Amino acid sequence: MPWTTYNNVSIPSFMYGTAWKKEATTGLVLQAVEAGFTAIDTANQLVHYDEARVGEALVQLASQGITRDKLFLQTKFTSVNGQDHRLPYDARATITTQVQQSFASSLTHLHTDSLDSYVLHGPYSRRGLGAEDWEVWAAIEALYDAGKAKIIGISNVSADQLTLLCAKANHKPMIVQNRCYAAFGWDKDVRQICRTHGIIYQGFSLLTANSGIFAEPDMRALAAKYHTGLAQLVFRFSQQIGMLPLTGTTNPEHMKEDLQCEQFTLSPDELAVIETIGQ
Repeated sequence: MPWTTYNNVSIPSFMYGTAWKKEATTGLVLQAVEAGFTAIDTANQLVHYDEARVGEALVQLASQGITRDKLFLQTKFTSVNGQDHRLPYDARATITTQVQQSFASSLTHLHTDSLDSYVLHGPYSRRGLGAEDWEVWAAIEALYDAGKAKIIGISNVSADQLTLLCAKANHKPMIVQNRCYAAFGWDKDVRQICRTHGIIYQGFSLLTANSGIFAEPDMRALAAKYHTGLAQLVFRFSQQIGMLPLTGTTNPEHMKEDLQCEQFTLSPDELAVIETIGQ
């Protein structure tokens, strides 16, 4: 079942993430779409992503009849402190101009004239929100107001920062994308704020950040009960507690298996077991 944002945009319930794929990016995006993924996440940040290679995959898909309108595309603006020397904008320009330049560059990379979702890769401030954060958010809001992005969001955000943003922004985020640790209740505080404001929570590193829980007897018992893998168990759990999971698997079999996680349903008691595991 797709998720629907508070401004009535539909998002597929599972997303393929393209971080750390380098020159394999194009082939992996093609494999992910062939497996059944229709939502792709990337960023205009060459340290960890290759947005242009995602675009190469999109061109090939379009030639096979899987056109832009059949896919949900999400990319990000990454500030100078999250980039290396290969910047998609002029570092001396204002933040507003940097956002505009990065966005235009993303459209070129992805061979499209609009984005489904545009995300701030992370606040400038460690705590609270400073002048740069308000400027960057206003620039992203302007792209939304101009109809260039259907939804806007923020990643790597704390509960305090999200509370501030929801209170004072012209448009509160439609999505939040955070790394999700079982040891911290699967980002419980941020998820609660998202629930309160009707924001869709996207969880990443659900497997890599939580490898310790896979040895837990409760997890193994549930996987045996549902005849499923531990990864699928985590993804199904995340969907049932109101989270949109990302996977970055490079294995075509795992891509198919991950998408099959919606074929079983955990009970409320079982969800409660996983929600508190590893704490």
